[in-house]
Amino acid sequence: MKFQSTRDLNAEKLSAAQIIKQGLAVDGGLFVPESIPALTVAEIEELCHADYPTRAARILGKFLTDYTEEELLADCRAAYAETSFVGGAAPLVALDETIHSLELWHGPTAAFKDMALQIMPRLLSRALVKTGEERTALILVATSGDTGKAALEGYKDIDRIKIAVFYPVDGVSRVQKLQMQTQLGDNVYVCAINGNFDDAQTGVKRIFSDAAAAEYLNEKGYFFSSANSINWGRLAPQIVYYVSAYCDLLNKGTLKMGEKMNVTVPTGNFGNIFAAYLAKLMGLPIDKLVCASNKNNILTDFLTTGTYDRNRQFHLTMSPSMDILISSNLERLLYFTAGAARTAKYMKSLNETGAYTVDADVKAAIDESFCGFFADEEMTAKTIRETMDNYHYLADTHTAVALSAAWQYVEKTGDKKPMVVASTASPYKFANDVYTSLYGAAPSDALAALDELSAKTGVEITYPLRGIGERKIRFTDVVPSADMWKAVQKYLG
Repeated sequence: MKFQSTRDLNAEKLSAAQIIKQGLAVDGGLFVPESIPALTVAEIEELCHADYPTRAARILGKFLTDYTEEELLADCRAAYAETSFVGGAAPLVALDETIHSLELWHGPTAAFKDMALQIMPRLLSRALVKTGEERTALILVATSGDTGKAALEGYKDIDRIKIAVFYPVDGVSRVQKLQMQTQLGDNVYVCAINGNFDDAQTGVKRIFSDAAAAEYLNEKGYFFSSANSINWGRLAPQIVYYVSAYCDLLNKGTLKMGEKMNVTVPTGNFGNIFAAYLAKLMGLPIDKLVCASNKNNILTDFLTTGTYDRNRQFHLTMSPSMDILISSNLERLLYFTAGAARTAKYMKSLNETGAYTVDADVKAAIDESFCGFFADEEMTAKTIRETMDNYHYLADTHTAVALSAAWQYVEKTGDKKPMVVASTASPYKFANDVYTSLYGAAPSDALAALDELSAKTGVEITYPLRGIGERKIRFTDVVPSADMWKAVQKYLG
């Protein structure tokens, strides 16, 4: 299996190890596989009887063909071990006959990003060997909260890798900020920026595309790589849990082989829901992909009108991981529906004007699989309350956005197929807002909300978040987004 840029079919095609090491295509495009491997009925039936690490190794092996089956299985067993994922990697919890919560937050940082970022460092380590790379990888990450901590935890103290994470100073929750500021590891660096997530992401992309910065690193024995979902090594592991969810629905008798499920994903950068789309292209029986947005509903507007326009007000919400106006992985969907030439044209327009409108045939192709709904702050809070009242299920703010969108979809369409809703974070990562949604004003101490929320609901605090306020803060830097490269240079000495 070779991979190519979303913007240029004539560029050199690279192996999986090469693109995991490189991260971004030289033309600024994202890497995609040159073909989509098939997932057969017989394979799905076989995976029904396998544990999660085996399911992951089998699916990843279809894309990462320069990794051996033994390598992938060893890495998946290490990544998804019970010690890291207490209670299982991706359990499926039925709320009612239609809605099934796919809990992706049982890993070491209590967010779905662990599902990819516990395996990705292992894939990168092998990629360095497979490509004969002698330099040290410098991972640059822009985060709206969860990716940063998950990447830090995944890459800490990994040989020949350093990692620097940038986050918007006022754009993450108190718990998310503490998780990053207290991160352990000799090869990690964390820095806040004055700006929003899009500023951080743009800053990282600017550094990546700076030839002088790349030369500076090369002279010091480093090269750039990425842990954001623009990297295929981050995105591919996300395909697995949708396959796993379908297997679990079959095992429970909720579905019969070949019957379709729907999927709802709370969406910011579009990587998670695009992974579900890839699973559908492979042959997994998925009907509709419901893209759930918060008040920053740029994706809802795009899926409704075909126009993507980031020239709009940016809102800080209680679901900060979705506070995004530039959804990078949407480019991969455009590639599969519009082709490389038109994708390059759309991205050029986005860069120059902040907007683009897809052609009618592209809009029609997207409509076959996708639809969009959103929940504003009031609807999100209401969904948290109703989910607790009706199902005694404690949902975080992002999961609540997805649940609201799922119920809106069912109400609008009458479609009662089993709906897998991606639950992307522990409610205790956003305890203040969850508490306020349920009971009114939260305690003035943001961390006290964890204990009080647990006491009132009877739901145990997720294990990685217990005692977080007692950990030593290591990182306090705050810089303008224009000074991110200077911060990196300072980190490297």
